[in-house]
Amino acid sequence: MQSQDVAQRHAAASTGAGGPVVDVEQAEAALVEHYPRLVRLAYLVLPPGSSRGRRVLSAHALTQRALPRGRRPASVIPAQATGRDGDPGYAFLRLQVVRTALEAARPAGPTRFRRTQLPPLLPQVWGLRLFPRSGGSDELALDQRLATLSAPARAAYVLRGLEKLSDTDVRRLLRAAGVADPGAALAEAGEVPAQDGLLTSPEFDPCSLQARPTDLMRRRQHTKAALAAAAALAVCGALVVLPGGGWGPDGAAAPAYARNPAAEAALDPARLTRVPATAWESSARTDFSVWPARGALTGDTDLLRRALAVWARPGGSVHVSATVGTPAGGPAGPPQLLYAGVVDTVRVVVLYDGLRIVRYAEEKDGGSEGGAALDVARVDGATGAEAGALVLSRSDGNVRYLTAPWVKKAAVRDLTKPDSAATALPLTDGVTAPTAGPGQQPGACASWNVLQLTDAGTTRLATDLGELVPAHLTAGRPGSPGEASGAEGRRAWAPFACSLAAERSAGVRSVNAWAYADQPLPGAGGTGSWVCTRAETWRGDGTMALAQFRTPNGKAGAVAARATDVPACGPRDPNVLAGVLWKSGTGAWYLVAAGSRDTASIRATGGITASAAGRMLTAPAKQGAQAELNGTLTNGRSISGLH
Repeated sequence: MQSQDVAQRHAAASTGAGGPVVDVEQAEAALVEHYPRLVRLAYLVLPPGSSRGRRVLSAHALTQRALPRGRRPASVIPAQATGRDGDPGYAFLRLQVVRTALEAARPAGPTRFRRTQLPPLLPQVWGLRLFPRSGGSDELALDQRLATLSAPARAAYVLRGLEKLSDTDVRRLLRAAGVADPGAALAEAGEVPAQDGLLTSPEFDPCSLQARPTDLMRRRQHTKAALAAAAALAVCGALVVLPGGGWGPDGAAAPAYARNPAAEAALDPARLTRVPATAWESSARTDFSVWPARGALTGDTDLLRRALAVWARPGGSVHVSATVGTPAGGPAGPPQLLYAGVVDTVRVVVLYDGLRIVRYAEEKDGGSEGGAALDVARVDGATGAEAGALVLSRSDGNVRYLTAPWVKKAAVRDLTKPDSAATALPLTDGVTAPTAGPGQQPGACASWNVLQLTDAGTTRLATDLGELVPAHLTAGRPGSPGEASGAEGRRAWAPFACSLAAERSAGVRSVNAWAYADQPLPGAGGTGSWVCTRAETWRGDGTMALAQFRTPNGKAGAVAARATDVPACGPRDPNVLAGVLWKSGTGAWYLVAAGSRDTASIRATGGITASAAGRMLTAPAKQGAQAELNGTLTNGRSISGLH
């Protein structure tokens, strides 16, 4: 019999009095991993009578609201598809998605209605219509046929075809979701021929979308009335603000609220710090303070004035984003100019005030009258690899970087393929050619692009996690890791590259991968690999440690345990202990656990009672069993399992 390896999350989670329970962290992990599939399930079950755009937003809203607020009993319905077998978090979320989608399909009464029957509050998209990519005639015919079914029958058809559930499991799930007669729903669904392959087509993928504008003429008509009503206020407001300098020079900035010499100096383009192009060659520093001003618009005083004014006083039309823990207020003094130029279809200005990087962007053809965006990121203490590049722009899934002046070569490589060659990125005045961002393909993560930078003697890797400064990737024991760019570092990262998606938009400074144990598996199952990845943040707190396990036949690793704001797996405490349930080729289940090299013994309590001397534990277990892990280090200190 071919071996089937399954790593279940949270072997160290507790068990409730009435059976297994799902906590928020376990459900969140399942939601992040299987989000595209859950949204597709919601989209297919929702009533097709509404517009495709509203149906897309409703599917995302229902899926995001499926996350529990506390501990909940695990669903009794199994998750049958590959990669989700036995995951109570996924089964719970699937039940919640089906239940709320069925509620949305029920007609609202005159006095009573449910929140799911109203348009979603979040997410919202203004000025655009979003809808999945069009399929062929077969997909259209199937969508029309599903529209004729009742909501329970439509859910039964999708659970059969998409989730591969048996009729018995479909009945149990529908009954748990509040369907009065699951048998009738199955019978009605049986009238539609099975076309399982069509359910996974782009026609029914609300995560891979096309965008079109809304009714522009109607928007203009509605805008005219608002403009006429605001005209009188604008005239009166001009009388107040024009003597102080007016709105025109400051673009999308709000009106000035204070006048003092220090504030005015900080917003004066003539006082911007401009570092000579060769300053870095003679400086002992390798940080943003020695970056020269680059770009074709460094002499555009009007553009620089707008960027400074919007940074200090962003108006209502400015989209402002800041990395977690980063103050977004204006500069205390004249900042340093790093870049000013046209990138794709926008004008971009990048500034540095010693603690933060700020990127201002405005439409190329909009000038001071168009919309603007302001992004702020914390970079205090950045040096070397952390000051090697900035994200200059993102457009259509592609990323352009602005590299440090000491960078000689730039390239992009797929972190999931450690032996593949890197693809060179041409550099023009420090700006790279556009390259696909990481994790852009729809569906399951199959690749993860990272930026490779080479200076005079070192090659480093960094990854875009949705912020201005890409995160530096390292590999090795905490406290003395090496660069992930070497062959050994790339091999350590390859099975776990897609786990970086969990660190997006979290203010991550660097991520280290530490291969801390190789564990022989029972029943001639080969050797499993344990890796701990730890993300450090710019603000200090919010660190995340993930213990991940890969079986011999597994292409990618699975998250076995996670913890935030703990010293484990870090330079202050380079120790870690974690475990998972594993199914052998003979069908027997085992608890396998491993600790770092200083672990002297391991013991399991709760649903599994076992102990072992040394850094590894293997014990027979039952499917779904949960245990608490504890260990003792060689110096006598106790550690607990990561969870």
